Amino acid sequence: MRATEGRAPRRRVDARSTAERITVAGRVVLGAGEGSLEQIAAEAGVGIATLYRHFPNREAIVRAVLEDILETDLLPLIERAADSPHPRQSLHGVATRLLDLIAEEKGLVTFASNFADVAVDILQRFSESLHPLLLRAQEQGEVRRDLTQDDIPRFLVMAVAGLAIPGSTPALRARFTALLFDSLNPANATTLPPVVPEEGDLRTAVGNIART
Repeated sequence: MRATEGRAPRRRVDARSTAERITVAGRVVLGAGEGSLEQIAAEAGVGIATLYRHFPNREAIVRAVLEDILETDLLPLIERAADSPHPRQSLHGVATRLLDLIAEEKGLVTFASNFADVAVDILQRFSESLHPLLLRAQEQGEVRRDLTQDDIPRFLVMAVAGLAIPGSTPALRARFTALLFDSLNPANATTLPPVVPEEGDLRTAVGNIART
């Protein structure tokens, strides 16, 4: 018997709900520290085989948790900053909140062997939502004009790699985030050299560092 048109969407909704439960469970387990796929499955109330159908490896869980962090915690912050009179300050606030959220998920960074690679991919897509803030900050003279949208994920990954690590404190993150953002000041800024296309693959570069 052929499936009716009404049944296929219902299966997709069910699958999405299961994936969402597993993602929430991933945040709960990893937020408590080191965890396993079996612990995440148990927290979600599903069998390990069901988890693997939706998330075939640890990297897939990390990707889903990062996407959830960005969509539920950071995008609303960016939307509220849309009309801010100080866009550079808003960018700083978003970066600070991102680092705090990743650090709060205590086991997230160490759960997958290539966390940096996954983070680069997610942040590259996330940077599109930050582009209007960047443009406004540049128009107001708060951020150097040679910074581009493509530079945003590279800038954020530098912060994540150095500051959103287990054991880092909010005070330490605040100190060095301020230092990083000082590099965006237009005054006395050295002109940025161009990125050579074949050498500009951030995912490859970070992945190579993670494997050393």
